[in-house]
Amino acid sequence: MPRFWKKGERPGQPLRIFYASDFHGSDTTFRKFVNAGKFYQADVLICGGDLMGKTVVPVVADGRGSRYAYLHGQRQEFTSREEIANFKMSLGKTGAYTVECEQDECESLSKDKDEVEKLFNKLATERLESWIGFAQERLAGTSTRCFLGGGNDDTEEFLEQLKDMPGDNLVYSESGVHPLDERHVLVTVGYSSPTPWNTPREKTEEEIESAITSVTGEVADLSSAIFNFHVPPIDSTLDRCIKLDAAVWPPAPLMDHGQPVYFGAGSQAVRTAIETMQPAAGLHGHIHESRGVVKLGGTMSFNAGSEYGEGLLRGLIVSVRDSRVLDYQFTSG
Repeated sequence: MPRFWKKGERPGQPLRIFYASDFHGSDTTFRKFVNAGKFYQADVLICGGDLMGKTVVPVVADGRGSRYAYLHGQRQEFTSREEIANFKMSLGKTGAYTVECEQDECESLSKDKDEVEKLFNKLATERLESWIGFAQERLAGTSTRCFLGGGNDDTEEFLEQLKDMPGDNLVYSESGVHPLDERHVLVTVGYSSPTPWNTPREKTEEEIESAITSVTGEVADLSSAIFNFHVPPIDSTLDRCIKLDAAVWPPAPLMDHGQPVYFGAGSQAVRTAIETMQPAAGLHGHIHESRGVVKLGGTMSFNAGSEYGEGLLRGLIVSVRDSRVLDYQFTSG
């Protein structure tokens, strides 16, 4: 016999989000991220920023017909193009860039920070262009959209490549408020609060607050918003990390009786925005080791974590319907 309900309608399908962050140049991690759309049957892919890698490793000609490179303080020598190609591929998996140069070129670069910066941007941009091509090819003909944006480690020059991506599947998430389905919208702020590393897109709390106010002003109903804020809310457990001494370079861990000192490295402006605006969910990255979930008021906020250096994709599946998180699952692979 059929069953009759007094009132109401059957709810629609939830929005299924796959979120990951902090790839830092890792070829393997980014490609896994794009493939995760089909694997996890996600409606949308959201990247939380920090696409750019951190290091460039020179492969230097020794003047005798062979080349060498230093990795983790160890000298590696190459006698064939195949060995060099394999070396470059293995470093690409972990996020590093490589450049081939003569001995005198390498010495000259080591003394010129501006030229190193230009080279870094060039190599990072070339890899990002290959990623965009890969994502366009894999997502073409599907309904899955992929939102890419920056973090504090990404330069503005680098992020220019995301502002005019081909096809309908790829979207620059920091170009405004973007609809995810008929109900929910994506709101992105890729900045972080200041760090000891002095990275390109660090902002003061006042500047982060201003950026949040500006973009959320475009949202008619904040309960429908998914906050894709690179930096986590302060003192939320999603931002717990070792405190560093900025008085030395590179910054070193602060110790207390032989033990590292931990603290919350998140943003007060982000926490205030979540607690007062109560979006449907908060998605965060930045602090790689603080994978987890916390509830601030009625809003569930997440940090998917990152292990890009191992070629591992730390991800998060979140299902949302009617401004409410129905379920979530952390992924790794």
